[in-house]
Amino acid sequence: MEFLPLVGIVLLFWLFIIRPQSRRQKELRSMQSSLSVDDEVMLTSGVYATVRAIEEDHVKVEIAEGVVIKVARGAVGNKIQQHEDEAEAEHAEAENEKPGDVANGSEEN
Repeated sequence: MEFLPLVGIVLLFWLFIIRPQSRRQKELRSMQSSLSVDDEVMLTSGVYATVRAIEEDHVKVEIAEGVVIKVARGAVGNKIQQHEDEAEAEHAEAENEKPGDVANGSEEN
C-alpha cells in the first residue's frame, strides 16, 4: 500500500507528459513522410517554403522565387493547409484594392 502513491505519480507522468509527446512525434514523422512536391511548408526555423524535390533523407525547398535550398527532412516542421476558398478570397481582395482607394469609400477634399 505504501507504493500506491508512487505508482499513481508514475502513471500520471506517463499519461500527461510522455504519451502526448510520443503522439506528436509520430504525427510529425507521418507528416514528413507524406510530403509531396508543391506542398507549402514551414521549416522548424520559421522559414516558409514550397517543396520542389524530395529525396530519401532531405528535401529541396524554394524559399523565394528561384532560390532552392536543400534541407534535412526533419527540418520540416509544419505543412501549411491553405484552403482554395481562402486563396481565392485573398487573390480577389488583392485585385480589388487599388492605390489611392480609401477603406470607407471615396476620398473627399
